[in-house]
Amino acid sequence: MLNWRTGGQLRDTDVLAGMGPCERIKGTPMPLVTIDVIKDVFSPEQKKDLIEKVTDAMVAVEGEAMRPVTWVKINEIQQNDWAIGGQRLNAAAVHAMSAGRKAA
Repeated sequence: MLNWRTGGQLRDTDVLAGMGPCERIKGTPMPLVTIDVIKDVFSPEQKKDLIEKVTDAMVAVEGEAMRPVTWVKINEIQQNDWAIGGQRLNAAAVHAMSAGRKAA
């Protein structure tokens, strides 16, 4: 359970799913990494890789103790609800931009 009133820190009585009482990580900040992407740009496998690699990056910086408390969330923004320079984007536009970068 996340205790929002203590700024995202666990208390002695809190329980993290599957871990039991979390006294051993009491006071450890629980980082939340949010990744915003346009819907249908990334496959489920690519999103899984994003989650794993972002978690690994947090562990590389803060140590292995961060792994069980690192939250990674992917928000999928509806196509055409995201714009750059006033130009609305969809999955096809993002894939075209990516292909252009690979060719360069």
